[in-house]
Amino acid sequence: MGGSPLRILVVGAGIAGLAVARALRLAGFRPDVTDKLPPGESTDTGLYLPGNAARALHRLGLHDPVRPLGQVIHRQRFFDAAGVPLCEVDLDTLWAGVGECRALPRADLHRVLLSGAGGAVRHGAEVRTLDLLPGGVGVTFTDGTSTEYDLVIGADGPRSSVRALASLGGPPRPVGQVVYRAVLRDGPPVTEWTALLGQRCGLLMVPIGAGRLHCYADEAGTEPPSDPLGRLRELFADYRGPVPEVLAALDRVHVGITDEVELGRWHRGRVLLVGDAAHATAPTLSQGAAMALEDAVVLAESLRAAGSVEAALVAYESRRRPRTRWVRDRTRDRNRTRDVPPALRDPLLRGRGDRIFGEHYRLLVGPL
Repeated sequence: MGGSPLRILVVGAGIAGLAVARALRLAGFRPDVTDKLPPGESTDTGLYLPGNAARALHRLGLHDPVRPLGQVIHRQRFFDAAGVPLCEVDLDTLWAGVGECRALPRADLHRVLLSGAGGAVRHGAEVRTLDLLPGGVGVTFTDGTSTEYDLVIGADGPRSSVRALASLGGPPRPVGQVVYRAVLRDGPPVTEWTALLGQRCGLLMVPIGAGRLHCYADEAGTEPPSDPLGRLRELFADYRGPVPEVLAALDRVHVGITDEVELGRWHRGRVLLVGDAAHATAPTLSQGAAMALEDAVVLAESLRAAGSVEAALVAYESRRRPRTRWVRDRTRDRNRTRDVPPALRDPLLRGRGDRIFGEHYRLLVGPL
């Protein structure tokens, strides 16, 4: 169906939605892209893209505009709370032949994707109803306008309204993690992906270029604290390494709850979910953006190769489910180690942590 005049609506102008719009345009389609939010600045946070994300960006023709941004990451280094080394993962070896790992400001990637999507985003356009028709989808927006599309793609995140309107699933499930994110300028000279692991909480620092550090922390819990910066300083008061300097320099922290989405199916009629709307997980493996970028590549390929929209959606879901299931299962595996006392966990990581963490990405090194 490549180059066909299919009327396609992409709901959501985040990483998933803009990547899908880019992939569809490369395949000869001209999708509409809407977002319920007004245009505005992205949250000031960083983003780590593993090698499979770089491969997907190549397939989307966006590697060159991304390459000057952020910083290439060569190693993941793990330490205990006292700053004593646990293990190290050689990322150049792990992702050899796939792509480099890169950390950059999230807003920089969003700007590249927005430019690559090649069309205006209709902001403030919230979907009110979806009417599944025999050969399409009737869409009514909250401003009262209505349009019929051949395909509606929900790329509107873990709390997807498209998912609810199409009866594909309910709200996401909290996984019991409180997460903290911040960007630190003029912090300590951390040159690689660096994580310190304690008891049921950990702190990660990743350089994202121009002297900036993306800082990420999580702890077990279900309610964000009213004073996230104070809570961070309390949690990690006894940590060593670069942590004291990081805590002293932080002045603003974004806090939230991590959700998980697990669905029996991703499409109903001619409505399809992609990215976090279909398969959100905790960010433990840093695969959220990578899975969204891969989704975009595979969806465009499926639509181009299939003889009908229905056949394309079946083919897409059959290709994507094994990889997203792998990410979900490995994420749960790694999260369970948070409950293991450091006295048991740390000797294991010192002995074979590089192999354990490398194994979590084994399937993802393979072809899409």
